[in-house]
Amino acid sequence: MRNVVMILAVCAILASGCTNSDSGKSGTKEKPPVFSLAWSEYPSWSVFGVAHEKGLINGKEGELGPIEQHWGVDIVLREADYDTCLTLYGSGTVDAVCMTNMDSLAPSLGRESVAIMPTSTSVGADACIAVGIDNVDGLKGKTTYGLEKSVSQYAFERNLIKQGKDPKDFPFKNMDPGAAATAMQTGQGNIESIMVWNPFVLQTLRTKDGSKVLFDSSTIPEEIIDMVVIGRDSLAKPGGEKFACAVADTFYEVNKLLADPDEGDDTLVALGAKFSSLGLEDMKKVVEQTRFYKTPDDALTLYESETFQKKTTPMVTDFCVSHGIVDKKPTVGFNDDKAQLSFDTSILKKMKEEAKAKE
Repeated sequence: MRNVVMILAVCAILASGCTNSDSGKSGTKEKPPVFSLAWSEYPSWSVFGVAHEKGLINGKEGELGPIEQHWGVDIVLREADYDTCLTLYGSGTVDAVCMTNMDSLAPSLGRESVAIMPTSTSVGADACIAVGIDNVDGLKGKTTYGLEKSVSQYAFERNLIKQGKDPKDFPFKNMDPGAAATAMQTGQGNIESIMVWNPFVLQTLRTKDGSKVLFDSSTIPEEIIDMVVIGRDSLAKPGGEKFACAVADTFYEVNKLLADPDEGDDTLVALGAKFSSLGLEDMKKVVEQTRFYKTPDDALTLYESETFQKKTTPMVTDFCVSHGIVDKKPTVGFNDDKAQLSFDTSILKKMKEEAKAKE
């Protein structure tokens, strides 16, 4: 695979900061430091499982792929369901985790956290689907089922507010998204409205006659953000910054494969195999509705955006506090070493330098 060869070829010309160390080179006795990343089944997080399968990294301890050799670290991948990933991270069992901007707030109260990179944003992947209801006005007073205290409830209420509605007039009842989608698809419980995410959106629209999207997350772009977050304690360990660089490098290398005319479809199929076993055509739709931050420049544009810093992030934080998703508001900052949760651009900027070195 030419991408792997390219990675190995530039090991000797790394920029300063996240430079390679002797511990990552073959033939040396010193073992590289070991760091762990917990990830769950979601399009831009399944990238790490695909990276393991493609041989870019080796997710097993003691075995290194070329990217790990490049940065001199040993990455251990921990795949689990989403809630388990959050628990593993909050307890300090893993060094890093894939999670949303909303869900990064609560763990940061007990473990200072650094959001080193965004991986994707929902632009239609979260949707309110109804049967027998033609518009938002027809939804008033009728119960919508979805996962409370999650991006589903956030997207539901934000859309109502954007349309000048009062969320209090639109009941939202807690239900597992998979169960809600199945109930609508099979006609159980007379469920008329659900708020779910992909693959449940695609499955329901395909399966249930008369189902339609009333609104979705495309109206609130870059408010629901998928990210990689690392504990500040882990970043402070020897090799911690190199681990962060290796994780980012892995993500961007898989995105290069996705963009490659010769390898893109195969890589997307591999991604779909890890995301609800979806095929190529479904995955093409999925990555339209879950837009990846494919390059460091894409990610920096988000993190350095005045809207994201001064409007979106405070709004998301306030929502989480008002809905009991967090007990109290953590300190949130940008490139702020004193904040409990910091959106940090330093790794992204190193990745930008790295990309130039590979050209």
